[in-house]
Amino acid sequence: MHGVRTALPDLSIRQLEYLLAVADHPTWAAAAASVGVSASALSQGLAELERRVGVPLFDRDGRRRVLRPAAAEVLAHARQVVALTRDLATWADRARTGASGRLRIGMIDAAAVGHFSDHLRSFRAAHPELEVLLTVGPSGAMLDQLEAGRVDLAVCVDPRGSRRGVDVRPLLTEDIAVYSPDGRRPRRPTTWGPWVLFPEGSHTRALIRDALEELGAPMDVVAESHQPEVLRAMVGLGLGWTVLPVVQAETGTDALANGRVIASRDLVAATRTGAATDPAVALLLERLAGEGGTGL
Repeated sequence: MHGVRTALPDLSIRQLEYLLAVADHPTWAAAAASVGVSASALSQGLAELERRVGVPLFDRDGRRRVLRPAAAEVLAHARQVVALTRDLATWADRARTGASGRLRIGMIDAAAVGHFSDHLRSFRAAHPELEVLLTVGPSGAMLDQLEAGRVDLAVCVDPRGSRRGVDVRPLLTEDIAVYSPDGRRPRRPTTWGPWVLFPEGSHTRALIRDALEELGAPMDVVAESHQPEVLRAMVGLGLGWTVLPVVQAETGTDALANGRVIASRDLVAATRTGAATDPAVALLLERLAGEGGTGL
């Protein structure tokens, strides 16, 4: 006996773009402008999307309409579908015209500055026909950019399966170490701190928290920053201890020394699941994986 076939909703890419616009802009007018339609056309398109999905996506808040929590699944689907459709359009344009186009890369600073700066430089020299655009930021932000279709490749801390619609390829493992304000090698964990660390919610902060808990070190955090150079400077001023990747801690004019390794983190290359193959991404991946230092 055959199972009952579920009818698929007849959704358009344009309707999904409308949904993303509303989610990503502060006002209805700004959302409409971002997709080049009037506010009334945006409203009509989203009403049709609700009808076709068969689930209410918005609540009324006075005169405003706000996304319901139940819309999260539809929103995640929209991000993935729109991003993959843009990938296909880019691939088709390159196949049709032979143009090389642009390659948009998102990297955490340890990757862009510490591990892969020479790789990026040599890749650009070998492919002058490509416009290479680099964005540097925290892992979470780079994965958000990837899912939204704003970058083609993200090099970040391994999200360990926490991101739907993302494929990862291991690149290297790097050490993370504790550094003290007096420059001496840290010995007894029970005497460490207070701390200046990466912000709560970041991938690396979670690794640091787990490692310090395992060592029995107190975790009194007095300052936070995504920027390793800021954390190094605060340690130099005696404001606290820090935990940083060795490549970020022990370079620069205010380099730290005598770190004690307490953990490691995996850096990966992340791409969208199911994306049309981009030859430029494949070439860069080959270079990064082949020359990435301590491979996994």
